[in-house]
Amino acid sequence: QVQLVESGGGLVQAGGSLRLSCAASGRTFSNYVMGWFRQPPGKEREFVEAITWSGGTTYYADSVKGRFTISRDNAKNTVDLQMNSLKPEDTAVYYCAACRGPPVFCTLPTKVDSWGQGTQVTVSS
Repeated sequence: QVQLVESGGGLVQAGGSLRLSCAASGRTFSNYVMGWFRQPPGKEREFVEAITWSGGTTYYADSVKGRFTISRDNAKNTVDLQMNSLKPEDTAVYYCAACRGPPVFCTLPTKVDSWGQGTQVTVSS
């Protein structure tokens, strides 16, 4: 399995921006579809965005359309999530995910192969 470590979470006011980063190690990074999920307080983990092996295609949840952007750097083994125009409802623990198989697997929490430890994002109103 690939090991994942997230960074970049924190507290931000509504309308602000944060950039999350995930560093991978242990396996060939470019063999994995990568994704970001989040878990709001008291709710289930939900899909945010995913990106295919070469970065050619991305997938996103409707709730973050036009505000969040996923990107990856296969030379550095990193995947980032740029979050703009943040809202209080974006408050959650954000998790990096690595998935083998078709890209749709990285939109389903039950199909994720490796998880990071999570990083807290809090958006104040």
